[in-house]
Amino acid sequence: MQDAAKAGLMLRPAYLLYSRFYSSARCVAPIFVLVRRWHKCFASGTLTGVMRMRLLFITAFVGILSLICAAQKPQTYKLPATPKTVAWGYYDAAATPVLTIKSGDTVQFDTLITNSPKRLEAAGVKPEDVQQSLRDIYDQVTNKGPGGHILTGPVFIEGAEPGDTLEVRIQKIELAIPYAYNAFGSGRGGFLPEDFPKGEMKIIPLDKKKMTAQFAPNIVIPLHPFFGSMGVAPLPADGRLNSAPPGKHAGNMDNKELMAGTTLYLPVFTNGALFVVGDGHAGQGNGEVDITALETSLIGTLQFIVHKNTGQKYPRAETPTHYISMGFDEDLNTATKTAIREMISFLMETKHLSHEDAYMLVSVVGDVDDTELVDGNKGVHVMMPKNIFK
Repeated sequence: MQDAAKAGLMLRPAYLLYSRFYSSARCVAPIFVLVRRWHKCFASGTLTGVMRMRLLFITAFVGILSLICAAQKPQTYKLPATPKTVAWGYYDAAATPVLTIKSGDTVQFDTLITNSPKRLEAAGVKPEDVQQSLRDIYDQVTNKGPGGHILTGPVFIEGAEPGDTLEVRIQKIELAIPYAYNAFGSGRGGFLPEDFPKGEMKIIPLDKKKMTAQFAPNIVIPLHPFFGSMGVAPLPADGRLNSAPPGKHAGNMDNKELMAGTTLYLPVFTNGALFVVGDGHAGQGNGEVDITALETSLIGTLQFIVHKNTGQKYPRAETPTHYISMGFDEDLNTATKTAIREMISFLMETKHLSHEDAYMLVSVVGDVDDTELVDGNKGVHVMMPKNIFK
């Protein structure tokens, strides 16, 4: 019994390490389980010399593995928007990463409003309310793409390769400034340019506590912040893509469903995925008909998980209540067909429906919505309720 008591004391450090690090060390869980069982049995059992040596070895081995697993525990990073950490107006497989993370890590992104300090001030924003980071970027960034969005990133996710899926868990989205704007340009009035030859811009106060926007004295809009643009780099052969039209790489989807608590699934086309995010919206209607939403700066907390060899071809998403498929094309009919076909494929793959039954299910319960009508490529998404699956 004295030997057993000594064994219990010897094994105690390993058992404590097991208790502390089990959740982050599932790769060595069987060894930890063995340690826990030995800790119990040695209190009453017989201890041989061979068992004593094995015990010492296991204790040391578990300690080392626990420390390794603790060091590999998912990390959280902060990525501010600065002249050195943004991609202005493009998605590009040749872009230089500004942050490298591992699968499972989380990043808090600062993102900036899609507008210039000069135009914001001309529309009525006080100079002191214009973010200094926006001024710095406008003053210093010269490497610009054909689009107008200031996107934070790119972030390189280790292990992400072509043919994989990048899961993006949208954990939290916060307002960064107390105002938004809505605007359309002269002759570029969104979906109805012929009706609005003169441009217009409106500054809209935001109330962070009430989570509302004061559109007019008698019009108050509830806020549902989301990022208009989230995506990965396209195929290297595609070169530098304009940040405005969405596509297979996702990008400027302008999908108001992608709020905090939702998950985006993106196909990976280049090593590291090269994820960027921006174009903050405090709210938006489906269609985004005048070409802008409640445009603002946002802070977003996103977690990234790599799924290997999925063969996913097109962006998909998931809310707490719905599955979402998407389609993008210059032609609205083509975009709609793509979104419906993507949902049919999803139902066949995950719910094991036949091709015919999947098509029928989309027709009887799926909602086909115009995501946006104004970004070059039009966007359509299909909402499939989860509660019908038992």
